[in-house]
Amino acid sequence: MKPDFNKMSKQELKAYVLTHRDDMEAIRQLFSRRQSDGKNKPYPPLVKDGIPIEENINIMKKAIQERIERNSKLNDTNQF
Repeated sequence: MKPDFNKMSKQELKAYVLTHRDDMEAIRQLFSRRQSDGKNKPYPPLVKDGIPIEENINIMKKAIQERIERNSKLNDTNQF
């Protein structure tokens, strides 16, 4: 019998997924929580019907570059 994932805390669900890596239902639940917690920004799909969407790819490239720059600045300030 599977546990009720809706009653589990995020930490409990994460621990469950780490020990039950083949449980797709639990993995979906964990990722759906990550998207809805307000910390992660949703991005548009990169492909539609097997065709790349250049505009969305450019949005992602920009977001990745900004993240790299932010992390680089954080690493520079935390070195000392």
